[in-house]
Amino acid sequence: MSGPDAEATQYIPPVTGEHGGERQPPAEFDNLFRSGPGGEGPAGATQVLPRFESEQAQPQPAYAPPTGTGRRAAQADERDRSGPTRSRVPAIAAVGIGIAVLGIGAGALLASGGGDDKGDDNKPVSATAPASDGGSASPSTDAAKEQAVALDKLLADSGDSRASVISAVGNVKACKDLGQAATDLRDAAGQRNELVTSLSGLSVDQLPHHTELTTALTKAWKASASADNHYAAWADQVAANKKGCKKGQARSTPQTLAGNQASGEATTQKKTAARLWNAIAKKYGLTERTYTQL
Repeated sequence: MSGPDAEATQYIPPVTGEHGGERQPPAEFDNLFRSGPGGEGPAGATQVLPRFESEQAQPQPAYAPPTGTGRRAAQADERDRSGPTRSRVPAIAAVGIGIAVLGIGAGALLASGGGDDKGDDNKPVSATAPASDGGSASPSTDAAKEQAVALDKLLADSGDSRASVISAVGNVKACKDLGQAATDLRDAAGQRNELVTSLSGLSVDQLPHHTELTTALTKAWKASASADNHYAAWADQVAANKKGCKKGQARSTPQTLAGNQASGEATTQKKTAARLWNAIAKKYGLTERTYTQL
């Protein structure tokens, strides 16, 4: 092909540098590889596409060649290439061995308690505490339980006269067996007073709220004894007065009112005592009681 177009589109071979690499064409030849409005003719079919090379063909980064020639240069070059990689292996191995040695040493120190000079300072408190301190609670607990058992037996006796009192008061109201009713009531009052005496002789200082409990029981039994005596006196009045009974019912007297008042006080104190006692009974597995059983 000849003419101006042929000269503009002819193939220009790549220029080879001193080291055998390809040199890119100068900037003034850029218009030969593109087409556009400013170009004199189409270059699409005739332009030479830039060469694409694989990653393997890319130039390798240059490194400083070792000094010398021949075998020594080759050996030096081989050391420069393989030296950094090989030198890491001994260093990593040394670090691993050092860590293992430190771990073994720390484990030995922990197992031995950190040295002989510390003695028993690292032992738990329970291991160094005197044995007598740990068992000091047992005698106190046993003493409290013994006191609770003794009080439980006394409370069991407190209900013995209840049935006889109820029966005696009923007879007085019905004007029946007034003499025997008065006797039974006075006997019951004597039993209540005996309970107060027995309670004062018991040791209950190890029981919870023992002062409140003994105070409530003492007041309850004294009030019951007072009520029994008032009802017994009422029975005497009804028996002594022909007009004491009306249509089978005993007339009320001041002794009746006094007996009722004392009985109400006894009920209040028994409710308090029952509440305090039942807490103790639950703790030591003893009999729980209602206020009417006291």
